[in-house]
Amino acid sequence: MSRILLFGCNGQVGWALARRLQRDFPLTALDSADADFTRPEELRAVVRAAQPQVIINAAAYTAVDQAEDNAEAALAVNARAPAVLAEAARGAGALLVHYSTDYVFDGTKGSPYTEDDPPSPLGVYGRSKLEGDLAIQESGAAYLIFRTQWVYGLRGRNFLLTMQRLLRERREVRVVGDQFGAPTWCGAIAAASAAILSGAGDDAAATLGGHSGLYNMTCGGETSWYGFAAAIRDRMAAAGEPVARLESIASAEYPTRAARPAHAVLDNTRLAETFGIGLPDWLEALDTALAGAQD
Repeated sequence: MSRILLFGCNGQVGWALARRLQRDFPLTALDSADADFTRPEELRAVVRAAQPQVIINAAAYTAVDQAEDNAEAALAVNARAPAVLAEAARGAGALLVHYSTDYVFDGTKGSPYTEDDPPSPLGVYGRSKLEGDLAIQESGAAYLIFRTQWVYGLRGRNFLLTMQRLLRERREVRVVGDQFGAPTWCGAIAAASAAILSGAGDDAAATLGGHSGLYNMTCGGETSWYGFAAAIRDRMAAAGEPVARLESIASAEYPTRAARPAHAVLDNTRLAETFGIGLPDWLEALDTALAGAQD
């Protein structure tokens, strides 16, 4: 099996990937203390030392609002570091796997976005991720870019854990009801990614390089942030927990530093047709996650 070098192992997707991949692959998993993405040039030496056959980049600057005031940091981590990794992957003959976001779109299309739709990010975070995507595509490396959205898990900071806390602490919780997407469990992303890599043998770049490209990778279906919160609340109530009331509000009632796409659901057809892979419906994945499945 291919030797894998994983960056961002303490993030949501990276944590889930490390736990999944270590079962079947020789894995080197690094966090921000091992590889500083704000200093992209240093990543070349890290790759040379590891001699990987697959490089997985699950590291990212994900503070959407803070990125508006820290554009340089967001661009270093989300754009320049992936460019360096792509160059290093090409030089090493390795496959680069990278995770992107629905925030490259403005959410005005009115139907699910395909990989061929022109990006139009609304803020610094989306622009920085798009620059990283483009740098990888133009690098000449063998690569797979997986675009996902509304990622959550059982650790770290995410919507699921925030809602659970607020529903326990407050009498009423107000949640935006006019932004739509597909809540995507990090464990499902890890499982799909591992399944694709498992068929690559000892030369992932050769085996999967012919499929280099962008692929949407989200759970099935769609809902609003309010709908996601309601599903979380329903499951807490069913377990006997006292929970707060929920109120749906408009985005205008919850202003944020950075604009969010209103409807950025992603079409996963290409992933299914190319790799025979599909993530579960978002409600099914939520139940699996809450049942304590490894993520």
